[in-house]
Amino acid sequence: MKMAIDTSGNHTTTPAENRLVLSHLYVAFGALFIGTTFGLFQTLTRANLMQLPPWFDYYRMLTAHGVLLALVFTTFFITGLATFSVYKTIARERRSLNVGWIAWIVMLAGTLMAAFEILTGGASVLYTFYAPLKASPWFYIGATLLIVGTWIVFLDILLNLKAFRKANPGTAIPLPAFMAAATFVMWFLATLGVAVEMLLLIPWAFGWTSGIDVLLTRMLFWYFGHPLVYFWILGAYIIWYAVVPALLKVPVFSDALTRLAFVLFLVLSLPIGLHHEFVDPGIAARWKLLQTFLTLMVVVPSLMTAFAIFATFEESAAAKGQRGFVNIVRSLPWSDPVFAGCALAMILFIFGGFGGIVNASYAMDILVHNTMWIVGHFHVTVGGPVALTFLAVSYLLVPALTGRKLWSRSLALVQVWLWFVGMSIMSIAMHTQGLLGAPRRSADIAYAGAAVAAQWHPWALVTAAGGVVLLTSVVAFAINLFATIFAGEEGETPFVFAAARPDEPPAPKWVGNLGMWTVVAVLLVVVAYGGAFYDHFRDHVYLVPGLRTW
Repeated sequence: MKMAIDTSGNHTTTPAENRLVLSHLYVAFGALFIGTTFGLFQTLTRANLMQLPPWFDYYRMLTAHGVLLALVFTTFFITGLATFSVYKTIARERRSLNVGWIAWIVMLAGTLMAAFEILTGGASVLYTFYAPLKASPWFYIGATLLIVGTWIVFLDILLNLKAFRKANPGTAIPLPAFMAAATFVMWFLATLGVAVEMLLLIPWAFGWTSGIDVLLTRMLFWYFGHPLVYFWILGAYIIWYAVVPALLKVPVFSDALTRLAFVLFLVLSLPIGLHHEFVDPGIAARWKLLQTFLTLMVVVPSLMTAFAIFATFEESAAAKGQRGFVNIVRSLPWSDPVFAGCALAMILFIFGGFGGIVNASYAMDILVHNTMWIVGHFHVTVGGPVALTFLAVSYLLVPALTGRKLWSRSLALVQVWLWFVGMSIMSIAMHTQGLLGAPRRSADIAYAGAAVAAQWHPWALVTAAGGVVLLTSVVAFAINLFATIFAGEEGETPFVFAAARPDEPPAPKWVGNLGMWTVVAVLLVVVAYGGAFYDHFRDHVYLVPGLRTW
């Protein structure tokens, strides 16, 4: 019998399902608190405002900061959000949570293993874990378990999609579940690269092989590393496309456009990792040029998203009788911390997008490569649209999952603005340092007493000031979170995904055919990487021993 489906895709999740989602979010928040604290210590160290003890050196802390925030915080939050999106929009009479809990356990075990090796000094290899720097093999095994755990989350999503299709033949997958599925198809394909890299790094770290092919491992890492950025972004896009319109009390701008944007990200975010290796020898310029063009193609779904989101704002304003840019902006619910955080995150993403175009341009990238510009760009992307969106929606999601109302709406609003201000200050200062030539991945900017270092220090102080504001924001978030969970007033907080327009025709079936788009994505990856890998194995295979510089 065909299952009755709410077209808005909003079913009531069970307490057991909520506990699973919360378990992902709590690990994410723990990583956020620790990682942000380490980030502040880094800015203070580079500004010569503090000295780290020998037993906890700068690079150990930098690795922990990058891994905990860029990998652990984002991954656990997105797995929790995706699980919630699927469970809330695909109703099942008897849903087994065994697969979901196995995924969480595997992810947590891997995280703890990798974190232990970092904090005890066995893996100061930064979040990119570039060879020939050699970490403890248990760090690599831990990172592998984290990835494998996400594959099990993907399996859980697929099992729920299969059940929906069986119960509702010919019915389109609810939009939030579709967005989650498209995100994880892309993620699975991307993580195959880092999985192969781990098959090389783990035996090497154990001493079972004579050396490591450095360029090959870097190519495999960046095949994964740039889609990782879109994994973060798509997590935020699920919220922008499906939650923000609900806050504004308007429907999704276009169900078909949203699905098309996600499948375009699935296809276009995979074959572009080589633009991170513009200065690497051994990769022919023709392959770098090809991937530059492909990188710029990602602008298309990004502009589609920008159009859809602002059209949503305009529709909300029109319902209030407001016209014109200024009136539209003024009419938005800026007093709502969930909306304000998401909107401020969108503003930060505009600047992150501009910086991304610079980084993807061969001639300009040469000027900023391995400078603090890259660090500033990284922070205004993952720290801007991604982290701020995740924090903002938590003020809606956590109360909905715990059955306790938000402890302080005012503190939440202050917190999202503090994050926006702190990230703006820090990122602008980092970009400026980069334009002045300040190196990244460096604990000391004295630069052997070079005169140019005097130009960097004032901006390092500004960066540290931004870091202080960011940590203050995280402390405010922690206070509100704990107070909500343990002292919040009991009561329901509705969490709804925006519905599609009742008069909108269904999206063409080819748009929602994830199997077809997966094949297209794989073929484009072969075109983008096939030549580079062929050239490498023909001309550039060199094995080098590992080393530790810490």
